[in-house]
Amino acid sequence: MSVYRTPDARFENLPAFPFAPHYLDQEGLRMHYLDEGSGDPVLCLHGEPTWSFLYRKMIPGLARVTRVVAPDYFGFGRSDKPTDVGWFSFDRHYGSILRLVEELDLRGLTLVVQDWGGPIGLRLAVEHPERVDRLVIMNTDVGGGRPPNETWLRFRDVVRAAGGDFQAGRLIRTSAVRGLADDVVAAYDAPFPVPESKAGILAFPELVPTEPEHPNTAPLMAIREALRSWEKPALVLFGDSDPIFAPRVAERIAEWIPGALPAELIANAGHFVQEDAGEEVGSRIVEFLGQAK
Repeated sequence: MSVYRTPDARFENLPAFPFAPHYLDQEGLRMHYLDEGSGDPVLCLHGEPTWSFLYRKMIPGLARVTRVVAPDYFGFGRSDKPTDVGWFSFDRHYGSILRLVEELDLRGLTLVVQDWGGPIGLRLAVEHPERVDRLVIMNTDVGGGRPPNETWLRFRDVVRAAGGDFQAGRLIRTSAVRGLADDVVAAYDAPFPVPESKAGILAFPELVPTEPEHPNTAPLMAIREALRSWEKPALVLFGDSDPIFAPRVAERIAEWIPGALPAELIANAGHFVQEDAGEEVGSRIVEFLGQAK
């Protein structure tokens, strides 16, 4: 199997990102994760096409009261990147995060999920509830059998058309409601300097189950059904200006999770709510952790 490893020099002098890298070997592949602070763990899971850099504004505040672990999926960030698009699957992404949780023996977890972090992290919650105490759900959804909406289909078309020329930073800048500086755009592009580094980005849209017969439809619907019995604390916190996961999605999720508080919206924040309002989101999670004990 061909694997690309982004040179360390690509990650030097990133803005507001002083965190030391940590690595875990999984069957010959190196997974990167951040590990800051101490106390009960908070696991922060990113989505498409971001990496743990997305959580940089939230980590300092959270790390003052808890242990923050933020991994990069294989194919993203400082983790190794198989170059075959077909290598990537929902099961493989989930399995690698479960392995990380088991290797670090994370218990009493608060799961913070957004975008593809939702399906991956919420699967962890329902399949291993003995490790997970709380959920924080941001700008994501769990389900399958039909496209999320026309905006998402246009995004998939953009990724397919761009192929190895796809630029993560450009997409995130387009989605950032509060603007994005040039050095931040460059940081989102840092892990993906060559076409062969982008297989994970190209794979994720194809893993969304847009028709009933898609192999991920049944697993994702099973996660949704299991969450209807989730009575532990859950905070549903969405940016209010997300064209894919609109406020009504947040309200629906909060309604079908018994332990969830009423859905909350962050004003003037979009799909990448951690980027638009990271400090505000971090403060709300700290408050939630105190309330949920």
